[in-house]
Amino acid sequence: MSFSQDIKKELMGEIPKPRHCIIAELAALTFTLGKWGEKGFYIESENEELKRKFFTLLNKTITISEYDDVLSKEAVEELFEVLKVKDNTFEMNGLLIQQPCCKKAFIRGIFLTSGSVSDPWKGYHFETALSNESLAKSVREVICSFGIDAKMVERKQQTVVYVKESNQIEDLLALMGANVAYLKFENVRIEKEMRNSINRQVNCETANITKTVSAAVRQIEDIRLIEETRGLSSLPKNLQEIAVLRKEHPDMALKDLGNLMDPPVGKSGVNHRLRRIGEIAKSIRN
Repeated sequence: MSFSQDIKKELMGEIPKPRHCIIAELAALTFTLGKWGEKGFYIESENEELKRKFFTLLNKTITISEYDDVLSKEAVEELFEVLKVKDNTFEMNGLLIQQPCCKKAFIRGIFLTSGSVSDPWKGYHFETALSNESLAKSVREVICSFGIDAKMVERKQQTVVYVKESNQIEDLLALMGANVAYLKFENVRIEKEMRNSINRQVNCETANITKTVSAAVRQIEDIRLIEETRGLSSLPKNLQEIAVLRKEHPDMALKDLGNLMDPPVGKSGVNHRLRRIGEIAKSIRN
């Protein structure tokens, strides 16, 4: 089962208690699943659990005598009156989603029919794909009303509303009531951030080690060049001392080399002496 399916399974059992929230979620299901056929208005979905949720919300909103795929004319008229549908056009009326709780129910309904969230191990992406552009604009406005940066794009005759930021996707999961999915998503995000942090630290340390080793190899080459051409005795005593120590301890850090000197010298002092040796070796090569 995919991550999106897990979320939808969790949300399927979320039934709002206030009537205004029931209507908001019912509107989302009706506007995305509702179809007109030869026999009348019906709900088109292969997901029987989703259809059952529609009829559960419907039964809490209007009076229906039986659960038939095709609604009676009276039921459709009553439903459309409740949802403030005009001329059989499915456009979300702002009066149905004035309160934050209603907006959350509306987002949940839209996600159940048209939404998806990518596996957080693979990436961060939340989207709803709708054939109704007007409805998609309403979805984007509702999501943005919670401070979430939702964007919109056209894709294969559908209008896609999407969110890319991981923390904002977490907010959406919480808003819809997918608390289990929220915790799972957050745990994955935290683990990924920890892994990335460790990898960056390891890469940084590896780069520093490589840099240190390369510098030590170059220093020893310079010292040997001076030794073979002029002799280390040609160097000032402070440079002779550090040259001998570097040859004896090729892998030692500059700070530790400085502690071996008499008197001890700081890291910057050691670096200065080795740099002077490098300049002498460079003049010999030239």
